[in-house]
Amino acid sequence: MAEKPAMVIGIDDSEHSTYALEWTLDRFFAPLAPNYPFKLFVVHAKPSASSAVGLAGPGTADVLPFVEADLKKIAARVLEKAKEICCSKLVNDVVLEVGEGDARNVLCEAVEKHHASILVVGNHGYGAIKRAVLGSVSDYCAHHAHCTVMIVKKPKIKH
Repeated sequence: MAEKPAMVIGIDDSEHSTYALEWTLDRFFAPLAPNYPFKLFVVHAKPSASSAVGLAGPGTADVLPFVEADLKKIAARVLEKAKEICCSKLVNDVVLEVGEGDARNVLCEAVEKHHASILVVGNHGYGAIKRAVLGSVSDYCAHHAHCTVMIVKKPKIKH
């Protein structure tokens, strides 16, 4: 039997990424259990402490170990939550990974590493200014990942 194509889902600690994970599992995995069409990799990008602090100067070195510990805690929490979501949908055949660095690079590298056929990312509802400064992960991946990129948008709640 041929190796299944790989799917990489990028996750962080936002509700957008939780939604994207659940949406994808509900459509591509849960209804087809246990014959999933993809081998699933769930990837979280943990920023480096120095990039997260984003400042240099006296005292920076003292702060970094605390920031690093915090980022590790967040990464562990993000993966734990992803694992719970997968289990709740009875998707147990999943590889959870943390990559260090900018999410854009981490996700594109994961695509290369696993020869993924599809990358799934959530869509952060950044405003124009924040997007201009940070650059959109989904935009970057859509242009640079060597595979199909699916951007899952969380529906806006109508008041």
